[in-house]
Amino acid sequence: MRKLMLSLTAILLVILSACSTETATTSSTPAPSTAPASSTAAATTPTTEKKLPRVAFVYIGVPGDGGWTYEHDQGRLMMEKELGIKSTTVENIPEGPDAERVFEELAQKNDIIFGTSFGYMDAMVAVAARHPEVKFLHSTGYKTAPNLGTYMGREYQSAYLVGMAAGKMTKNNHLGYVGAFPIPEVIYTINAFTLGAQSVNPNIDVSVVWSNTWFDPATEKQAAISLLDKGVDVLAAYQDSPASIQAAAERHVWGIGNDSDMGRFAPDTYISNPKWNWGPYYVKTVKSIMDGTWKSDAYFGSMKDGITDIAPLGKNVPADVKALVEKKRQEILNGTFDVFTGPLVDQDGKTLYETGKKMTDEEILGTTWFVKGIKGVIPK
Repeated sequence: MRKLMLSLTAILLVILSACSTETATTSSTPAPSTAPASSTAAATTPTTEKKLPRVAFVYIGVPGDGGWTYEHDQGRLMMEKELGIKSTTVENIPEGPDAERVFEELAQKNDIIFGTSFGYMDAMVAVAARHPEVKFLHSTGYKTAPNLGTYMGREYQSAYLVGMAAGKMTKNNHLGYVGAFPIPEVIYTINAFTLGAQSVNPNIDVSVVWSNTWFDPATEKQAAISLLDKGVDVLAAYQDSPASIQAAAERHVWGIGNDSDMGRFAPDTYISNPKWNWGPYYVKTVKSIMDGTWKSDAYFGSMKDGITDIAPLGKNVPADVKALVEKKRQEILNGTFDVFTGPLVDQDGKTLYETGKKMTDEEILGTTWFVKGIKGVIPK
């Protein structure tokens, strides 16, 4: 019996010795035996990394739209790559009651939330008030709060340049424009497009119809056809889909898209379009929140900031037109030309801004009138 007990004891010692050896090989290198206990603990504790914020994006459409949402998503991906953040996206969220529910759910799980459509404004204002610890950024809106900022770019600068190209390409001086919704952002862009076209061809008029959509290819195509049936020979649009320029291509009419380079959808009849570049803004904004320097504001970036520009002019646009547009582009970039500088006359013939007088940002962002030469009404 004693031999048996001695044998069992020996076996137990071997097992304990093996366990001790296994633990040593999988742990950090032990500190010297002369080191205090606190130093040993410090040596085996990994370096604590700075906590990354939880970031979410709410999209009105899907990145596959090839336009507005696609460019926002490209900006988000740039932010992820440069800051090492994995963000959340929620797609196809309609403007209305559902939007507030989505923002509320996201606010309970995230530190920063970007909303990328005008109609999210009131929902974001309401949710931001309930979650002061969360930072909200709203694209194209005008309401702010201590934890809610807005961001937009001077797309009208790009629209003016594209309008110049349209003015040089038309043969009958009748242009068409499919507007999305009658909000200032769309109205002043149509105005800039018209002013650009008239700067090279004062006989031009622009017919406007409204689709009341951001992304509905079938509806947008029908709106485009209604203008094509009127005989316009250049067609522009302010939606997220390429439906309008595709409809124009079917009639062998020049087309102008929006938001992103849409040349691939109608390569033979494509002129160009305003193009967004949201990445630098997303990187800068998230970094400022991370380092504690962010303050709510109403960002209104420019071509000089790089947030907006024009897509490459189409392959069939003449070289002299490209040169003309580039010359004016450089004037915008160096600050020697401002789109909304008087004389500015409304469609009823009333001079709203005398020669040399510039519209303020507040006036631009509150635009509710069309310039002279536009045929169409702005619904109340």
